[in-house]
Amino acid sequence: MISLIRRAVGLVTLIAAAGPSLVTAQGIGTVRGTVTRSDDGAPLVGVTVTVKGVGGGASTGPSGRYVLERVPAGSQTLVFRWLGYRPVEVAVTVTAGGTATADAKMEPAPIALNDLVVESASKVPERAVEAPAAISVVDPQVLQSTSVTGQLPLALATVPGVDIAQNGVNDFNVNARGFNSSLNRRVLVLVDGRDVSTGFLGNQEWNALPVPMEDISSLEFVRGPGSALYGANAYSGVINITTPSAREVVGTKFSMGGGQLSTFKADLRHAGLWAEGRVGYRVNLGYYRSDSWTRSRTTTGAFADEYRVATDSAFRAICSACARRELRALNGQTADLATGALSGDPDPVKNIYGSARLDYYADNGEVITGEFGIAQAENEVAVTGIGRVQISQTARPFGRLNWAGKNFDVMGYWSGRDTKKPQYSLASTAGLEETSNILHLEGQQNNSFDDGRGRFVLGGSIRNIQVDTKRTLMGAARDDRSDYYYALFSQFEYKVSDKVKAVVAARYDVGSLIKGQFSPKAALVVTPNDRHSVRFTYNRAFQTPNYSEFFLDVAAGAPANLSALEAGLRANASLAPILATVPAGTLFTNSAAVAVRARGNGSLQVETNQGFEVGYRGDLTNRFYFSADVYLNSLSNFVTDLLPGVNPSFGQWTAPATAATALPAANQAAARAALAAAVRGALLGSPATRTAGLGLTRLEDGATAIVLSYTNAGKAIQYGVEFGAGLQLSNEFRADGSFTLFRFDIKEQQQGDQLLPNTPRAKGNLSVSYAGRSGFDAGVTFRATKGYDWAAGVYAGFIEPASSFDANVGYAVNNNLRVYLTGHNIFDQERFSIFGGSVNGRRILGGLTTRF
Repeated sequence: MISLIRRAVGLVTLIAAAGPSLVTAQGIGTVRGTVTRSDDGAPLVGVTVTVKGVGGGASTGPSGRYVLERVPAGSQTLVFRWLGYRPVEVAVTVTAGGTATADAKMEPAPIALNDLVVESASKVPERAVEAPAAISVVDPQVLQSTSVTGQLPLALATVPGVDIAQNGVNDFNVNARGFNSSLNRRVLVLVDGRDVSTGFLGNQEWNALPVPMEDISSLEFVRGPGSALYGANAYSGVINITTPSAREVVGTKFSMGGGQLSTFKADLRHAGLWAEGRVGYRVNLGYYRSDSWTRSRTTTGAFADEYRVATDSAFRAICSACARRELRALNGQTADLATGALSGDPDPVKNIYGSARLDYYADNGEVITGEFGIAQAENEVAVTGIGRVQISQTARPFGRLNWAGKNFDVMGYWSGRDTKKPQYSLASTAGLEETSNILHLEGQQNNSFDDGRGRFVLGGSIRNIQVDTKRTLMGAARDDRSDYYYALFSQFEYKVSDKVKAVVAARYDVGSLIKGQFSPKAALVVTPNDRHSVRFTYNRAFQTPNYSEFFLDVAAGAPANLSALEAGLRANASLAPILATVPAGTLFTNSAAVAVRARGNGSLQVETNQGFEVGYRGDLTNRFYFSADVYLNSLSNFVTDLLPGVNPSFGQWTAPATAATALPAANQAAARAALAAAVRGALLGSPATRTAGLGLTRLEDGATAIVLSYTNAGKAIQYGVEFGAGLQLSNEFRADGSFTLFRFDIKEQQQGDQLLPNTPRAKGNLSVSYAGRSGFDAGVTFRATKGYDWAAGVYAGFIEPASSFDANVGYAVNNNLRVYLTGHNIFDQERFSIFGGSVNGRRILGGLTTRF
């Protein structure tokens, strides 16, 4: 089957590559002009200018001017778009080798869904009101005001149905619609089509993005199962980040800011055109440093002391890890071996990045892009299933090649991760390393038919993942590995009538570590007019176990001393003859120090999610939009936390071969079985040793160990409703808000596993923003969530209710210089949003951005 899929994927990629027209345009010219506001003639910065039906584009600079190079000769229509302004179309005649002028005046207008174009729901551009999925687009003003923080997930905090759980400065878990977790990976994150997850754990490192937030041209969040187009790990949604091409941002921009937590951030971007506009280049450089809210926990009671200030009720922790002190202090600090007392200050979190991009613009509208870059992150602490881990220094290099035309896209990319310095488990002090590479090739073709009433997308992909942990996270037999995944996908849509569109999609994934997965999708979108739509959707998605869940091999705690148990067994008159030939202290290999190991389970299956949705979105008036999405999801085959006795590769402990050898041969097997039963009974008889009783086993080399592992278990139903609304109060003032209700029902779960959605039952937000014509802008956001129980890995407890205010203010001194101030949690409500993570507080930052 894998061989068949491999050949099919290769065929689809060739079809996509052969799709572009090889005929160049008969002639090209240049179009230039100025874009101004219609009422006062003020130049507009950042307006996107495209050639209708051709592609390509540019954006206006500080003076409102733009230049479109290599526009096909003939009659063309230019489209001018910018959020907060009514789109404008201007006709222009382009002569071969000549220069035409096309100015535009744009009228301020409320943001209307029927004007908003999205791409992530179907992998092709379409109006948001017609998209067959629940999709949200983050306002560029939000990206601009949040950029100085370096925390992209904060820009998603007001999206309906989205959970943002933060630890420290840059360790975020972003999820939609329940069952969040530490190191969450249920939402696929793409940057220009490139999966930016890590190789070993599959999670996101948000401080390793190659561009600042204010340089993101589009940030879309598709909520709900998305594997039909995007494959593994689009389990709860897809975040699609798009950065601008070189010709969209010609010029130089420099931003610098800082503030609380001794934060300093600087970003530089320069872009330009060569060869009469045929080649464009863009270079980004950035530096970030900040102290963190993360604290060392090397003293007894440090965990409870840290959390006590952030709880309104009595501190509740139901995890053994919460009571134990960590053995390693944060980098920059040292801890007394006996008491854990600290000296020194934690080293700051740092991030340095650089990227370069080249675009080749063909005469027929096709674009060939080459891009490479690297980000280096230091000292961030992540909450994992086995405790907190500090990432001392890691490098995230990447490269991307893309060939795109009107009806096709072929892309190959590489994403790497290399721990330049070991990551350290703060609980055990163990050094952990990872060198991983993700190599991906994908091609897709899209075409319209029946005079535009129908459209289909056909594509395929091949992925190779290489992981080497230098035996620090996986055993020698499983480490330094290379695995392949193959996929075919297609989406077909057809306008049954002017008001009804039917969508059917499917994808088939298969790979070295997973059985074949079929992910279907079906949707019906009803649009009574161009301002309203009702959507009915069915989706199936899956999540692949990560390499830790498959192949982990690390110490899970201090060795267990079973010497007293052995002594008690030897004192038993019926067991003493069986043990007479077993040397003292060796019943459990080394009874005084029995290893406790965390082991992966190579037999794990994928987690699955089947979703049913009904959604409405529309502009109720010229100034008011509203959306509502109701969903019901059936989730099954959860990968549990580490549990004893669940891995079929590690059966119940057996007595050593030396036992009972003094007895008659016919009685030896029964005697050994009786000894093993006595050991198991003694351990299971006490709550303090029950885990050891369930997990006592023998490793591959025959040594006794207590093994904790993962398994697939559990079924749950989750359902909820998500509301979003926006009201243009006046030409300058705007209000936006969302409210989400969530419920769940656990149908099955593994004994000993704490299966919780880690999601509040209710949350909401309200924002009011102002964008004046004098260059002044401001905004304030209120967010509130109910308290809820959390259980993930070794941490379990109660997340307190939280409410916070964010605010921002900015002033454009002129079109070349803007100054701003941004505050998050401005009233300093101290809260933790990941149990086991840091207690976070207020952060106020300021800065400036200049263009030239």
